[in-house]
Amino acid sequence: MRRFWPLVIIALFTVIAVLFSQQRSTVSTENKTSTPQRIISIAPSITEMAFAIGLDEKIVGASDYCDYPAATANLPKVGGFINPNIEAIVNLQPDLVLLYSNNGKLKARLDSLNIPSLAVASTSIENIKTSIQTIGDVTGHQQQAQQVIDRFEQQIQRIHNKVKNETKPSVLLVMGHSKNSGEASTIFVAGQNDFYNDLINLAGGTNAFTNKTLKTGTLSQEGILSLNPDIIIDVFPEPDDHNYDLAKVTKQWQSLSQVNAVKNGRVHLIEEDYATIPGPRLVLLLEQLATLFHPQLDWQSP
Repeated sequence: MRRFWPLVIIALFTVIAVLFSQQRSTVSTENKTSTPQRIISIAPSITEMAFAIGLDEKIVGASDYCDYPAATANLPKVGGFINPNIEAIVNLQPDLVLLYSNNGKLKARLDSLNIPSLAVASTSIENIKTSIQTIGDVTGHQQQAQQVIDRFEQQIQRIHNKVKNETKPSVLLVMGHSKNSGEASTIFVAGQNDFYNDLINLAGGTNAFTNKTLKTGTLSQEGILSLNPDIIIDVFPEPDDHNYDLAKVTKQWQSLSQVNAVKNGRVHLIEEDYATIPGPRLVLLLEQLATLFHPQLDWQSP
């Protein structure tokens, strides 16, 4: 059985990120004398970036939560965001550790052990692109990184061009639920300062949660009713990575029959491995959102 990573924990990580994240990538280079040959990645999105730019043969370890691409299954695991296994990291003798910029505690520990690290961010579309380029620069894969970014931008632009002149529905994007049973209770939603907000806008919608100070919002039933979104998107990772009963979740949404999204049959549950990973595959989620926001368009044609 594969890892269990509840969406509520993801939402909490996001809250932590808004408090401590640095939007610019940083690298400890004082101990770096040559192009890295033994790389460890401490986050799924960073691992996907590294593989996308062709670092496959140089990655010698990954976090417990990294399972894409399939080659990560054979990599030694080194813990996760909250519980990095320092001993496992040291034993792999890395000359570069890739981690999130809000993981200052781990970065300080690596610095004390004389292990070079690169801290990157993935909290928006723009800094995902910046992170890909930075990883490419530090590892000598600048050209491959630029190719990935160019393809990423082309895919985004193609989708956005298709929807940009359409009427924009209000969208509530849900990132997790409290575990209470019965009626819909507290939910965690994407705020205005998040890659999900970027995706909503690019897919031709507007974020129903308009608070600009919170990265992740929490809403009760009353809050959902007050916002009354046209569309509700409820995202989950792949089935092995959560323990939500989606049939129950659907019934919980149906209990809010006064909400436009529920009334009009526009509550969509997305359960995909890429739906919670802010990396190069976000374009898959973007296209999925765009088709749900604008089903009237011909999505079969280029």
